[in-house]
Amino acid sequence: MLAKALSACVVGIEAYPVDVEVDVSDGLPAFSVVGLPDTAIKESRDRIRSAINNSGFTFPSGKITVNLSHADIKKEGSGFDLPIAIGILCASGAIRQEEFEEILFCGELSLNGKLKSIRGALPIALSLKTKAKAFILPKDNSNEAANVKELPIYGTTSLKKVIDHIRGVQQLTVTEIGENNFHSPNEKNSLLDFQDIKGQEHVKRGLEIAACGGHNFLLLGPPGSGKSMLAKRFPTILPDLTYEESIDVTNVYSVAGELKINGILRTRPIRSPHHTISYAAMTGGGSCPMPGEISLAHNGVLFLDEFPEFRRDVLESLRQPMESGEITIARVQRSLKFPSRFLLIAAMNPCPCGYFTDPKKNCHCSSHQIQKYLSKISGPLLDRIDIHLEVPRLNYDELTRKRTGERSEIIKERVIKVRSIQLERFKEKPPDSRYNAYMDPKELDAFCLLSAEADELLKTAILELGISARAYDKILKISRTIADLDGSKLIESHHLSEAIGYRCLDRSFWG
Repeated sequence: MLAKALSACVVGIEAYPVDVEVDVSDGLPAFSVVGLPDTAIKESRDRIRSAINNSGFTFPSGKITVNLSHADIKKEGSGFDLPIAIGILCASGAIRQEEFEEILFCGELSLNGKLKSIRGALPIALSLKTKAKAFILPKDNSNEAANVKELPIYGTTSLKKVIDHIRGVQQLTVTEIGENNFHSPNEKNSLLDFQDIKGQEHVKRGLEIAACGGHNFLLLGPPGSGKSMLAKRFPTILPDLTYEESIDVTNVYSVAGELKINGILRTRPIRSPHHTISYAAMTGGGSCPMPGEISLAHNGVLFLDEFPEFRRDVLESLRQPMESGEITIARVQRSLKFPSRFLLIAAMNPCPCGYFTDPKKNCHCSSHQIQKYLSKISGPLLDRIDIHLEVPRLNYDELTRKRTGERSEIIKERVIKVRSIQLERFKEKPPDSRYNAYMDPKELDAFCLLSAEADELLKTAILELGISARAYDKILKISRTIADLDGSKLIESHHLSEAIGYRCLDRSFWG
């Protein structure tokens, strides 16, 4: 007898419907799966046999053939266990086909019939919300998928409960969105505060502007000056994700299997890979490409400490995503796009020993060593970083002074206020691009209006500093953010002057 159940496979961050066709016929006992299954799917026959028997049903003794259609798309993961089991029970007469028409099934089965969580529940629900009338999946994924309001979500814990629901013996309850649907991946950051930082007021001001406008930031200074301490507290002044941003971020984490708690993310992800990271781990990849660190930092922060210590090819891979907000992973079978709209925070020493710019300690590096160290970071990559500031050594008075700086909570309120201005200004754009840092040339002309004094100052800066066209755009964008902080529609000379001061590498910094 032939039966069919609806399931889905995830490719990139999208999902495609898969018809799980099951045929049970007379003959020697056999169980074969066709349709480009991976090893996890091929091994499902042993899990499914035990799960059906231990759930109080009889596993058929004939020849079982399972086809995953369409057969030209490679299927991966253990989420096909549940639809295959449903198909086998239907083909053997335990349930009727019409009882589960247009119901979407995904889930991994334990040997005792319990359902385990899967990867990609949210993208599956988003992609197939118009192709199914309900979605049955493991309870551990139900809150995540329930954010797709157009599709009824039924979370359950066992195969037996799924069959009881199909038969009408005991109906499952639709999962509703509740407070437990939202969680943060960065609980440890809640103990950090900008008030912990002594001195460095100009750097804290620069980080506030970066948070307001989504500007990339480079911290430059000797060891122990507070670069990492500042960077680790930067997330505490960022506003929570909007609902649209939250769905985008959770989509990526769900596909990558990084969503550890049942729900969606509401605080911005913070990724801090070690400088030994490989090219594929940073950008994403694999035979079936998975998101890398830059995609896991989507709508959040990518913190790269010891910036020049990263491999050059790894650093150069950031250039295109920093401009476009996405990365394309090309393979022979297909090309996949992953979102990568991150805010880069980088920290570095000015030389290998770290004391080239330190007034108190002598640098022991030769000019050749310094040049070789700095050449690891290309000019085009530096040009894409909006703000670069020196973080100098603190003096005795600053070190011994009691902490009197502003709390992160107060700074965050100003950041939220400025970002609300931008959300209104760029409301027609995609959710991840509604910030000053992502203005296109037309928007620069429309929103970066200079006063007469500011225009004259900008002309002088271009002639004196020889800044590139991209650096010119960056200065205008930073100026717009500073003006938003002041509540000014016009960019004044002091806004522009401050913005120019935030680009120390445009001047002859290295002496």
